[in-house]
Amino acid sequence: MGLFDAIFKNRPKVTSKQETQFKMLNGYTPRFTTWGGSIYEQELIRDAINARATHISKLKFEIQGSGRPALQNKLQKAPNAFQSWSQFLYRLSTILDVHNTALIVPVYDMYGEPSGIYCVLPDKCEIRQYGGKPYIVYDFRQNGKAAIELEYCGIMTKYQYKSDFFGENNISLEPTLDLIHIQNQGIEEGVKSAATYRFWAKVNNFSKTEDLKKERKRFSDENFSKDAEAGGILLFPNTYSEINQVKSQPFIVDADQMKQIKEGVYDHFMVNDDILQNKAYGDAWSAFYEGAIEPFAIQFSEVVTKMLFTLTEQSFKNKVMLTSNRLQYMTNADKLNVSSQLADRGIMNRDEVREIWNLPPLPNGEGQAYIIRGEYWNANEKINEESSDE
Repeated sequence: MGLFDAIFKNRPKVTSKQETQFKMLNGYTPRFTTWGGSIYEQELIRDAINARATHISKLKFEIQGSGRPALQNKLQKAPNAFQSWSQFLYRLSTILDVHNTALIVPVYDMYGEPSGIYCVLPDKCEIRQYGGKPYIVYDFRQNGKAAIELEYCGIMTKYQYKSDFFGENNISLEPTLDLIHIQNQGIEEGVKSAATYRFWAKVNNFSKTEDLKKERKRFSDENFSKDAEAGGILLFPNTYSEINQVKSQPFIVDADQMKQIKEGVYDHFMVNDDILQNKAYGDAWSAFYEGAIEPFAIQFSEVVTKMLFTLTEQSFKNKVMLTSNRLQYMTNADKLNVSSQLADRGIMNRDEVREIWNLPPLPNGEGQAYIIRGEYWNANEKINEESSDE
């Protein structure tokens, strides 16, 4: 059974004759399409998207509660049979940044039961009503159309405005993309111009256009063809006069303008040079986490929890979470200070301290115990002892 069948085989067949347009509050058509001019083809933007996706892929998937134990057991290992969690989260983040909408669907086993989740990228999709229920109808260029009930699907969005379900496209980046493309063209043309000779000259004793064409061809063949033996020296006959070199000066965006272009891309994807070059740590990385990573983790947790658990199951504290040990991104001096201060006071156990330093937990659960230094004591217990003495 292929991936398409694993996702859509056991879902109801929604036909165009039976379905109706799902009505929105504002009358906006609930439709999502992938943008043909993909921003992912531009180097700077791809680097920015990759930086976010790489850090997001390091988040840890966790499930709380005891609902749906069979599904929980499978998801703790991997999101589906085709990806690891890091691969899933990386692709999900990339799709979200490129299209501002990312679609998560359940994967079903041979018995029609959910066995995982997968992020899909259809050419277009829309929400239709069928049998009194809203469905997301996916249109794939290779496999055709398929549908899944909206309540079983997850939709993550950015820059959501007009649609009640989907995010806006990235057309606001088009001016920046055009500037980057023009800049790259200018550099390319500048390199080409620097490696070519161009000049103009007055040729005497030629009165016919045909004669001028023949002379131009003769001069080019003798000096610039593959078989030319000029040796880097151009020799002009006395029929040439007023010889002048044409100096090409292609326009190149200056450093300040280029910085402004880059900042526009960085602001859109909430990154900077330090993030792209892996230089951020401590407070700088914490700021990046809170602005670019944590919102993704929160939205993913809420969306997937709603997908996998009913309201009743959620009321019994069943939920999905993406977590990260942010302390790992501190400087070594800050790690040492946090480790000693929190461990001494019994706030962290030895395994939690070891995790900060990227060390494995101690065997046989030895690192689960909390240790408190001898000079610390419970103030309430001390007060009670003094009261009893009186």
